[in-house]
Amino acid sequence: MNNTKLIQDENLSLKVSYQLLPSDYQRLDLYFSLPVEMGISPRTLSEEQYFHSSIKSHSAYYSDQLHLPLVRSRFISQTKGEITDYRLNLNLFSYQIRIALDTDIKQTIKLKESEDFYPQAIVVAEQITGLLKKLRRYTPPDKKLSPFFENADNYLSWHVEQSFLKILSRGPKSSDFTAERNFLFALCKSENEYRETNQYNSQTTLADPNRITNKMRLLQRLVEYGVVFQKEVKNLNTNLKRLVRGTVTAIIMAFVMMLVLNARANFTEVTIALVGMLGVIYGLREIFKDDITRIIWRGIQRGLPKWRNIFTNSVNKSRIASQTIWLEYIRNKDLPKEVDKLFQTRRQQNKQAAQLLHFRSDTKVYAKTFLPGYDEIQQRIFFNLTPFIRFLKKGEGRLYSLEGTKITKQAVERRYQINVVLMQTDKAHHQQIQRFKITLNRSTIINIEAMKMDDE
Repeated sequence: MNNTKLIQDENLSLKVSYQLLPSDYQRLDLYFSLPVEMGISPRTLSEEQYFHSSIKSHSAYYSDQLHLPLVRSRFISQTKGEITDYRLNLNLFSYQIRIALDTDIKQTIKLKESEDFYPQAIVVAEQITGLLKKLRRYTPPDKKLSPFFENADNYLSWHVEQSFLKILSRGPKSSDFTAERNFLFALCKSENEYRETNQYNSQTTLADPNRITNKMRLLQRLVEYGVVFQKEVKNLNTNLKRLVRGTVTAIIMAFVMMLVLNARANFTEVTIALVGMLGVIYGLREIFKDDITRIIWRGIQRGLPKWRNIFTNSVNKSRIASQTIWLEYIRNKDLPKEVDKLFQTRRQQNKQAAQLLHFRSDTKVYAKTFLPGYDEIQQRIFFNLTPFIRFLKKGEGRLYSLEGTKITKQAVERRYQINVVLMQTDKAHHQQIQRFKITLNRSTIINIEAMKMDDE
């Protein structure tokens, strides 16, 4: 894909990200092929439940270069109305540093060999040190602007320290790279001392891990102000669902009343038999009303969009973009030909009975121009796979082998495979399509592999 990426986010979550231009449009389709042994179906995991619990959308300004106005002091003015401009420029720069750092940290942690890990970690450390120096070079002289700078500086310093402590704790241990480890330790200590020197956090806050963590989460939200768009989720079919429920209820009630009148006509007096028959009629109504409503509703809503995310600028409340979302279980015959063709490229032994889940989003950008220094916005969609593995078997198996006359055994973990086809369609109706093979166990995603036509 040119600008759409599907990568691992956390242990059991995926992230799909792509960039959009002003007045742009893009359609994104993801087809999940979930093996039947996972136990996923409309009865065990409804579309609404999975959407609200495990699918998150995120939209913000994006740039692949740090060419922001903050680095030029002429943009930091004390004239009327410039406080908002300073805060926005500061947040843009700080947010970009955090996103770049988080991406580099995740990529570095994936390196398992010391020869690859430590040189990459040093490169990231040197880059982030340079960016922090650039940020701190333009400390605002105006006291009205100082709180904004201190919030961003405090958060970034803490986030940098935490990121490199995580790298050191998860990275491979090797005595050959003692100098590199000492360099990273020195960076963490330096940032910690920097915050202490500037008295950014009280001793009471520092003494309580919960307080310092919650404070930094608050500062993170403050740094995102004006950069990350506010999201409003709208259910598109609420009134239609009410209409269907009301219509089904009316029809069932009419049928029940007809039975009641017929029963009353056959009994001249109120007897136990009449009361029993009326009870059976009303009981059957309650039994079948919900089932009939659910069946009819699933048929009516098939193919209809279900939700719309509206993204607005948190500063001026202008609408930036909207994202219309479909999510439904589908049958094999509902697959587009090109998607079905990709699924069929799997080897015969890997073609398992599967439940198909289709996610679609249509994103339209309303803004005709973005902030200076930004030509794109980035759309990110997170899929948590935890609901997919809750029915999987626990524990590990054993592999036995014979070595001479001695029997050995090795512990092996159970792994499962999800196939995903991602299809991107732009406003010129150009399509790109890619199949991914996701290998996972009950605790983490082991591997995500982009498959070629002749690969398995």
